[in-house]
Amino acid sequence: MSEASFDARALRDAFGAFPTGVTVVTAHDSSGRPVGFTANSFTSVSLDPPLLLVCLAKTSRNFETMTGAGKFAVNILSETQKDVSNTFARPVEDRFAAVEWRKGPEGSPIFADVAAWFDCSTEQVVDAGDHVIITGRVKAFDNSGRNGLGYARGSYFTPALAGKAVSAAAEGEAQLSAVIERDGSVLLLGSEILSLPTCAMEGGEPTQVLRDYLETLTGLTVSVGFLYSVYESRTDNRQHIVYRATASSGEPIAGRFLTPADVLQQKFDSTATADIIRRFDLENSIGNFGVYFGNETAGKVHPVSRKA
Repeated sequence: MSEASFDARALRDAFGAFPTGVTVVTAHDSSGRPVGFTANSFTSVSLDPPLLLVCLAKTSRNFETMTGAGKFAVNILSETQKDVSNTFARPVEDRFAAVEWRKGPEGSPIFADVAAWFDCSTEQVVDAGDHVIITGRVKAFDNSGRNGLGYARGSYFTPALAGKAVSAAAEGEAQLSAVIERDGSVLLLGSEILSLPTCAMEGGEPTQVLRDYLETLTGLTVSVGFLYSVYESRTDNRQHIVYRATASSGEPIAGRFLTPADVLQQKFDSTATADIIRRFDLENSIGNFGVYFGNETAGKVHPVSRKA
């Protein structure tokens, strides 16, 4: 795709393939009122001098305040702070009423329970197309040791939950499966008895093993996304690790893309598969996904919001 024919949404989706952390950038306006916005366009720049940068859209309601404040703070959200991210990504009238915060050493708002924070003075504001790049000199910081909240391809992910899947795979024989979604439909195998595409975990990184299997099976380009379910089956005494995934356009060599609502009355290879499809149908309709841990009959869904 050439620059002249770029589709803005497609470009944004491509940028979104790069996993990032999630931050809330804060400052005070001229009247002393705290302001802030959710941003994943954050990176460290230099250790000596200590510099970082964030990007801000010129259309942002906080543009004048953030570029003129002379100082700001970056709060790296922890994996328990998805609600904070969502609050500061929306046009909520009093965002700060929903979060515990205090003034940092340089005066900008610092949140409680974050993975880390940086209190900065503004070093430069650099024009960059429809955004500006704000570089800050770190005047004070703290690192709590908590895991940061992750974000990629329009969804949050939590490193601790993803780590459980790898640990489960390392503890014994595991089966890897995928809920491959496309336009609200899911790829299912079989005709009279439906099943998710599944392969054995025989060493290597789980998502790479699963992607290689899925691409060979379907003949499509597959992107393995976020953890969806980890459960121990009492039937086969195996750990089952299920990921969400997406596939490129085209007809698959094996399997069919079916709408979950249309197949819930059909037979599945296990009650666990039926439960996964039923849960996906519900969560997809409300745009709010979770990660299940347990066995095939009892467990807990850990909510993971879909969009910031």
